[in-house]
Amino acid sequence: MEEKDKQLANLAEIRQLMERSSRFISLSGLSGVFAGIYALIGAFLAWWKLEYKDSVDLYRTRYEIVTTQESIIPFLLADACIVLLLSLLTAWYFTGRRAKKKGQKIFDKAGLKLVINLFIPLITGGLFCLVLLKYGLVFIVPSATLIFYGLALVNGSKFTLDEIRYLGICEIVLGLIASLNTINSVIYWAIGFGILHILYGLIMWNKYERKE
Repeated sequence: MEEKDKQLANLAEIRQLMERSSRFISLSGLSGVFAGIYALIGAFLAWWKLEYKDSVDLYRTRYEIVTTQESIIPFLLADACIVLLLSLLTAWYFTGRRAKKKGQKIFDKAGLKLVINLFIPLITGGLFCLVLLKYGLVFIVPSATLIFYGLALVNGSKFTLDEIRYLGICEIVLGLIASLNTINSVIYWAIGFGILHILYGLIMWNKYERKE
């Protein structure tokens, strides 16, 4: 019986080593919580700037785009960039701290694969959103960011924890719904980048980090 237990323990250790070499498992749930909080603050500022409740003209009337709101685009870009920067810095801090505890480097082979697979869809989506803004299609940008972000998470999930894939699928579905209801797209953006991130972060923290 003892021999069998030793064999099972050895197999578990081998499996853990293989997982650590092929997947980045030190993502921190706390970074997701803070990213969600930043996103909610950013969404509120965007809502306030757009005077969202009365700003139907910002979006579209049939196929014509009202261009009188072009002056708000720099504000929205700055808002989104600040949220992104704060989220990345927070993720760097909490994930780096957790990786150090687990004896794993952030930029090991698995970490680099994760970053590359995340950023291919993210950069593509960012450039696509700039094209949308160039043509005045502001109303579709929030849904596009959700969709491309979800695709990035799904694409990178094979190099990290499985929960990332589920979050990505939720973001894609939410983005598609937002594309059909552009008047409320900022609300969907807040749900996707704010509430879903907070829920994901709390689940991850409770499942993987609370007892560490």
